[in-house]
Amino acid sequence: MDKKNFEAWLESVSVSFLTLTDPQKNETLDHLIGLSGAVQLRHLSNNLETLLKRDFLKLLPLELTFYLLKCACTEVWQAACRQLGWQIDDSIQSARHWKMIYLKAKLRMKQLKEQEAFETSSLIGHSARVYALFYKDGLLCTGSDDLSAKLWDVCTGQCIYGIQTHTCAAVKFDEQKLVTGSFDNTIACWEWSSGAKIQHFRGHTGAVFSIDYNDELDTLVSGSADFTVKVWSLSAGTCLNTLTGHTEWVTKVILQKSQVESVMHSPGDYILLSADKYEIKIWPIGREINCKCLKTLSVSEDRSVCLQPRLQFDGRYIVCSSDIGLYQWDFASYDILRVIKMLDSANLSLLSFGEVFALLFDTHYLYIMDLRTERITGRWPLPAYRKSKRGSTDNHPGVHAHTNTFTHTGGYP
Repeated sequence: MDKKNFEAWLESVSVSFLTLTDPQKNETLDHLIGLSGAVQLRHLSNNLETLLKRDFLKLLPLELTFYLLKCACTEVWQAACRQLGWQIDDSIQSARHWKMIYLKAKLRMKQLKEQEAFETSSLIGHSARVYALFYKDGLLCTGSDDLSAKLWDVCTGQCIYGIQTHTCAAVKFDEQKLVTGSFDNTIACWEWSSGAKIQHFRGHTGAVFSIDYNDELDTLVSGSADFTVKVWSLSAGTCLNTLTGHTEWVTKVILQKSQVESVMHSPGDYILLSADKYEIKIWPIGREINCKCLKTLSVSEDRSVCLQPRLQFDGRYIVCSSDIGLYQWDFASYDILRVIKMLDSANLSLLSFGEVFALLFDTHYLYIMDLRTERITGRWPLPAYRKSKRGSTDNHPGVHAHTNTFTHTGGYP
């Protein structure tokens, strides 16, 4: 119905109504049409109410009605969860499930604003500086200058295992073993149950700052102050290859599967990333021994911007913090997707980078950044730094000597 016909219909309905409600009056059509629009609208709302409120679902078969309601509610709650930054598993088609997720996320957002989202646990046991941390599935491994490594249950604060080691600069563990990189230029593999040293890796001529390994490949990788990256046989302890090209200390190595395709790699290919003060190098790695650098990433040609050893790679994106902010690369194209500049980037370090939120920290606070707005949405005060009884007393944010404090969000996305 076009506008002209609708207006004619509206006038005829109004005239009929007024004539029926006041039959004693012999008013002309012109007078009736001249009544206020409010009277005409009041008539429509009163007499068309039953038509406008018709429940069309009652006209459908019962099974179809239940299906439509179920799908609609699920999609509504999923959309609400997405807006809060929650990752959605489309295989779960339960409105009740997503409603509970939404309510939990809303509570978390409220707790973040009110600084109530984090629990602080004091893990007491080391007698010197804690250099190395690795967290997985509610367990935290700490490596210290007191020549020990400890495994903690962060929920209870209890130490599960303690192993006498060398001075640990890097640690990584699984259910059976612990791998440590040390300032003594070596790497060691330890058995949790007995504390025995299973394997010792010798070959670096500088401190080993970072390690990673993959049992499927039987491969261990390490980055060192000797400017090299070494590839080892995890079971045999032998060096398979030494990768050169870095001109600064290699402070971070990551061994990960690619999840995207490019002209240089396919999904499922194992990729090694190594980072120094200015560059990130990308290497193909697998069962072959020899490999060549695929790509070198940097943020400034004149080396005016320094990278921090806060490198993340999930198979799709590379993220690294720097003196001026956070950089994110697309792994398929190696293009820089975004640069998040911050006022105090020199003192802020990256802790974690997700789909919607990032965690940053300095010597005083843990910060939550909303990546959609690139703004800090909350912060949490870190415990005061405690000086070590042994060695240097340089401030190392978030890591404390003989009392290590670990803050966590209890599963926040």
